[in-house]
Amino acid sequence: MKISIAYKAHPWHGIAAGEKAPAVVTAFIEIVPTDTVKYEIDKVSGWLKVDRPQNFAVGVPALYGFVPQTYCDQQVAAHCMATTGLQNIQGDRDPLDILVLTEKNISNGGVLVQAIPIGGLLMIDKNEADDKIIAVLKDDAVYGHLTDIEQLNEKQLNKLKHYFLTYKDMPGTSGRTVEIATVYGPEEARSVIAKSMEDYSRTFNPYSP
Repeated sequence: MKISIAYKAHPWHGIAAGEKAPAVVTAFIEIVPTDTVKYEIDKVSGWLKVDRPQNFAVGVPALYGFVPQTYCDQQVAAHCMATTGLQNIQGDRDPLDILVLTEKNISNGGVLVQAIPIGGLLMIDKNEADDKIIAVLKDDAVYGHLTDIEQLNEKQLNKLKHYFLTYKDMPGTSGRTVEIATVYGPEEARSVIAKSMEDYSRTFNPYSP
């Protein structure tokens, strides 16, 4: 008797960024606000792995993951240098990170959601561009009407900034290497997504048109 085996698509390489990307993107969620450890995709197998415990009591402020078939390399680095005037910046060579705001209580990662980018944080980690796209869950009852990161109030935006400025800090250490160079709106967010898609295509599909 033949046994049919179905293989799960690799979350980074086997799932598209979305037919309407970069205006509406598919996001693979790795961690949710209730997680006490930081999960991260294993790039080889596609399975979620434990990266590290969350260092402080404050968890990720929204659904956090990445946009499939994106890669932060030359185009994303060039955008960072053009925006900041800095030199010798590289992409972090990871999929593009995305934070998805929603009022829904999604209890675990490893899921796909449809997200609408409203802006982003141009974050630099040492000499690497590490953009964080800020998006809203499509059709969300509370956040779904937002179209621009400027529509968030100051406390909401500061909460996002604080998480990303401190999430790599370890108790008892000093010398933070992460900075947020600027906050940008939806048009630039879409541009960064498009650039990361170009970086992915150039790296992983070098013969594609």
